[in-house]
Amino acid sequence: MLETLNTRRSVRAFKSDPIPEKYIRDILEAAMNAPSAGDERAWQFVILKEQALREEYAKLNRNVPSIRQSPVAIVICGDTSREKYPGLYVYDCGAATENILLAIHAKGLGGFWGHVFPETVANNRTLLNLPEYIIPYSVVPFGIPLNGLPPAKTRYDESRIHLNGW
Repeated sequence: MLETLNTRRSVRAFKSDPIPEKYIRDILEAAMNAPSAGDERAWQFVILKEQALREEYAKLNRNVPSIRQSPVAIVICGDTSREKYPGLYVYDCGAATENILLAIHAKGLGGFWGHVFPETVANNRTLLNLPEYIIPYSVVPFGIPLNGLPPAKTRYDESRIHLNGW
């Protein structure tokens, strides 16, 4: 597990090969096993496989242009109808997004965390036909890395650790 955590890197260039349904299911299962505030599991997942839809998504969300070449992407959404504690869906969705990235890496695939900026939420809702209580949070395009996985390097930094206070 620590090797997966320490070697995961963002990948933004993909081969066009399709991803097996079993892999997608395993990745979603990992997402749904993420920690959740009050066990509310205030998340929903939209799978983007259609090329035309990924093209439109890229036009609305200019920070994820490589979604065009990924064979699949997962949009992680907050479900405010499931919230016991208003506003905490962001933590659930963040944990689910990280689990997705780790599961992708564990499968030998690559992907990256794309943000959904507040000014694009309404247009994303329209494009994906999301109900009002569903808030798009992040998107993870993924696939087989075009150029292999990037080399891992340590990011451990003692200067960021403060014992018993700053």
